[in-house]
Amino acid sequence: MHSPLNSSSPTPTESVALSAPQLVDLVEKLEREVVNLRRQVAWFQRQIFGQKSEKRHPDPEGVQGILGIGFDAVPDTPLPGKKVVVAGHERKTKPVSNGANESSLFFDEKRVPVEVIAVPNPDMALLKPDQYEVIGEKVTYRLAQRPGSYVVLKYVRPLIKRKDTQALSCPPAPVGVIENSRADVSFVVGMVIDKFAYHLPLYRQHRRLDDAGIKVSRPWLTQLMQATVAQLEPIYDAQLDSIRASRVKAMDEVPIKAGRSAPGKMKTTYFWPIYGERDEICFTHSPSRAGGHVRDMLGLSSPDDAVLLSDGYSVYSSYAKQIGLTHAQCWAHARREVYEAKDIEPAHAEKALEHIAALYAAQEHIRKHDLKGAAKLAWRQAHAKPVAQRFFTWVDKYFEAQGFLPSSPFTKALNYIRERRDGLAVYLNDPGVQIDTNHLERALRVIPLGRKNWLFSWTELGARHIGIVQSLLVTCRLHDVDPYDYLVDVLQRVSQHPASLVEQLTPRVWKTLFANNPLRSDLYQRPSRQ
Repeated sequence: MHSPLNSSSPTPTESVALSAPQLVDLVEKLEREVVNLRRQVAWFQRQIFGQKSEKRHPDPEGVQGILGIGFDAVPDTPLPGKKVVVAGHERKTKPVSNGANESSLFFDEKRVPVEVIAVPNPDMALLKPDQYEVIGEKVTYRLAQRPGSYVVLKYVRPLIKRKDTQALSCPPAPVGVIENSRADVSFVVGMVIDKFAYHLPLYRQHRRLDDAGIKVSRPWLTQLMQATVAQLEPIYDAQLDSIRASRVKAMDEVPIKAGRSAPGKMKTTYFWPIYGERDEICFTHSPSRAGGHVRDMLGLSSPDDAVLLSDGYSVYSSYAKQIGLTHAQCWAHARREVYEAKDIEPAHAEKALEHIAALYAAQEHIRKHDLKGAAKLAWRQAHAKPVAQRFFTWVDKYFEAQGFLPSSPFTKALNYIRERRDGLAVYLNDPGVQIDTNHLERALRVIPLGRKNWLFSWTELGARHIGIVQSLLVTCRLHDVDPYDYLVDVLQRVSQHPASLVEQLTPRVWKTLFANNPLRSDLYQRPSRQ
């Protein structure tokens, strides 16, 4: 008969036959299983009944959530608020609006075309001109849309023959951004924006073109996209060089299915987004999650006093040790470990979350008052560093007390923090380092959003193209640059721009040099309609 220790639930008869050490082992094993099952049940309850956000909302006293999960409940009696004395008055009710706001504009007049429709006054038809006068007008705006917004530019080039020499003369057709292509730059950029900013795959764009009466092939759209990305690649490379030169960089990884590993099975590859201190980001791509790719993307040299900010993945710390730079750890990831254990050890987890919340309160003051440099460092030293030291001391005391099972999720969370203590403390002494990688995670959100629409990339080359375009689009957003205006301009400049000055075409530098007078498509010359 096999040992009861190998059975998940020994019978009472088998339990009686166990020695004292075996009973201790059995109890510890069952306790670990109970903790693990409680964690799983708490996770399922949170998915069904609880909030998915990691924001802390302390439950009102006396309110019990469904199946033990807390939720924001509306109390029967309102909470006391500020008392305000107002004079007695009669309030006139507002008339019911018909949905058209006549006073405020909800659009940018410089960017949205407006067509004016005159609405005749029927009373004017019954009166002679000398019987009334127009004293003003009222304006109502309504948002409208045409089935398709495509336009065909028809270039008419006169062909002449000189009478004296009989020579024929005709001006050449304007050069497009893609050689020998019938696509105007406005169409090319619109296709790129639709695919990467609004996640509209090319096959859907093809269907929309067909519905608008434009007959082109889907391979033509694919080839057009590849040729466009090839022109943008030097700009991407220049932006990546700028990020590599940053003293402080943040890095993360996000999976994407690209290429086929076997018939009917996609291969898991990875984007490694890198965020520089000048608010630039590049989505580098690699076929795996191996640590060697970090060296390939960041290089084997770094600026003086360089800092790499990341989550707890071990390849980042290995790279930092190899290069000799400082490795800063993300507090948001540390907090997440504690938050996910709060259903198992609520009292202790709440205490830990309170310590971390105090760190973020100090950071919020810095953000609100826009503190920089020495002022930012002084505030962190005075208000965040003592909190962090008390928290680390609190963690050490709990481990010394040996009050938790080794398999407890909360103990694992505390161990995660204790092992990364030095990295978590880096930001306290360096004003150029962020408290977490949330700024990077917000920027890389375009990849998970895109995956919900296009699911995967057929090839690894296609995944690299996604990274190139998203790097430029997201950086445009970070610098408040209109992606459409930017791409229309740089696609017309890049083929004639000196290769040594290609950095001028990155969104950050382009905003200073060219944004006030960007190159436009011929579409904006308003050609005559046929």
